[in-house]
Formats: sequence, structure tokens, C-alpha cells
Amino acid sequence: MIVRLGANPYLKRWGLAFQRPDKRAVEQDAEAVRVWHEETWVMCRFLTRIVGHFDRKVHLIFDRHSAHRSKTVQAWLAGRTDEIEVHFLPSYSPELNPDEPVNADLKRSLPHTHRARNQVELAAETLRFFHRRRRQPHIVRCYFGGPHVRYVLDENPLSF
Repeated sequence: MIVRLGANPYLKRWGLAFQRPDKRAVEQDAEAVRVWHEETWVMCRFLTRIVGHFDRKVHLIFDRHSAHRSKTVQAWLAGRTDEIEVHFLPSYSPELNPDEPVNADLKRSLPHTHRARNQVELAAETLRFFHRRRRQPHIVRCYFGGPHVRYVLDENPLSF
């Protein structure tokens, strides 16, 4: 459920109002709604890139984000069962999501003295963070050291 205080700035950016039905939003600004729903196509492009990097079946762990469960993504996955298999985490279990330690580390590592003023600056800071982490595998290994995300490494023959 979206909390009203958190949703308003996000929706205002798209020129929409809180709790306005999709039909009315499309009448106001069809292009903004189209872009908003395009997340699923971005997900399909991402999955295509992932599958293209490996010559064997890929296993991905997804949370329950709406883009992961969309009909478009499910149809894309259904056509590639021999290339990719998706495993969904239980609802409301961020402690099982291996992305959460990465996100926490990113938030801690972003400069506190200089806040990004726009999306370009934020993207540049994020890229710098991941370029640093690429040269620090000992820190990346720690992301999977917690008891709840250890399952990622336990049965993986390619683990660190």
C-alpha cells in the first residue's frame, strides 16, 4: 500500500494526483502514464541482457515488485523456460533479499556533505560507488554473510 505522504511527490513528478484512477490519469496525460507503465519493458530488456551473458540456465531471485509480477514479464519468462528460472521471495521479507545489504551500503556510502541535486548527479554518485565496490570483493562477500541471505552462497557452485 502506498502511504499518502510518500506517494504525493512521486505522483506529482508525473503530473498525477493521489488516488486518481488510471483512466482519469490517462485522460490528463497519457504519455506520463505510458512511461510509468513502461517499467515492465525495462525489466524485459534487463532480463534479455542477463540471459545473453550466460550459456546455461540462469536462476534469478525476485521480490514481489509489481514490475516483476506483471503480465508482460510473466509472458516473457514463459517463452524462455529453458534459459531462465525465477524464484520469488515471500512477501514482506526484505531480510531475505540479497539486494537489501547492497542498498544499505550504497545509502551509507553516498556523500553526506554533498547531496545530489538532480537525477544526473545521483546516477554519477551511484556509478562511482559501484565502480569502487568492483575493486573491493571482500566487501561484496560480506553482503552475503548474514544468516538470512546465506542461502545464496550455500548451493551455488560459482560462489565466491
